[in-house]
Amino acid sequence: MCAAEPFAHPALFYRGVREFVAGTVPFIEEGLAAGEPVAVAVPASNIGPLRAELGASAEQVQFTDMSRAGRNPGRIIPQVLRGFADAHPTERVRIIGEPIWPARTPAEYPACVQHEALINKAFRGRKVTILCPYDAVRLNAGWLADAYTTHPVVVVDGREQRSTAYDADGAVSAFNELLVPPPWAVVFAFGADRLPGARDLAVELAKRLGLTGERWDDFSLAVTELTTNSVRHGGGSGTVSVWDDGTQIVCEVRDRGWLRDPLAGRRPPQHDEPGGRGLLTVNNLADLVRVHTGPEGTTVRFYM
Repeated sequence: MCAAEPFAHPALFYRGVREFVAGTVPFIEEGLAAGEPVAVAVPASNIGPLRAELGASAEQVQFTDMSRAGRNPGRIIPQVLRGFADAHPTERVRIIGEPIWPARTPAEYPACVQHEALINKAFRGRKVTILCPYDAVRLNAGWLADAYTTHPVVVVDGREQRSTAYDADGAVSAFNELLVPPPWAVVFAFGADRLPGARDLAVELAKRLGLTGERWDDFSLAVTELTTNSVRHGGGSGTVSVWDDGTQIVCEVRDRGWLRDPLAGRRPPQHDEPGGRGLLTVNNLADLVRVHTGPEGTTVRFYM
């Protein structure tokens, strides 16, 4: 399944466990036979059948529960995919990554599509093949259609074909959705002279809404990183919104900056880049991060 060019990113449509195994095990075995490092990052329910079919060969594969490691899609490229590929910089590597499963929520899904689209930019020119399984029975038709826009190649009924709908940049733009806090959110402004106060107020609000003690430090650091970025790179000021969406505490930082690099926060920044580290930190801390950016400004929303 490896294409002639250095990087390949096919989507595999499967119906049931049997087709999942039939579509992924040969991919793994071909890689192992060629001496290529192989990683599998899929929901835990799909790891067991793979291990059983691979037998002793499973010991040569790095397995990761994607439902935990990739709960926030913004973590998948830097921690899961690049974490493995960068550990083998001189070798071709094979990775199976399943970032979209039926339990994904409507809030998570736009970040999932942007993740799938950005893989193509993040790994362009590298010796990496990333195979992305899609459950063709339990995922809705719209989500399956989006897979054709984010993958240059799709595998359906065991047959590989070029996607005529492939448009990774278009997918990133299409899911750059406007983010608006609900009417019940508490909103307050900040500037350079109010950064500690903005952080403390946001944390106090989160505590009142039920954020548990073990997450207070994470929440505080995330707010600090985002508000500091706003002062340094987003016009010198911004607003913070905090609310409870019924299952998680949500915090949103809005400013007048334009985040022009779509991979900001999804890869280690270059030494000469003015930003990117703060958003990377937030991606590492939060359960979900959503971003809307454009010439009118940038909004970063995180969930805990």
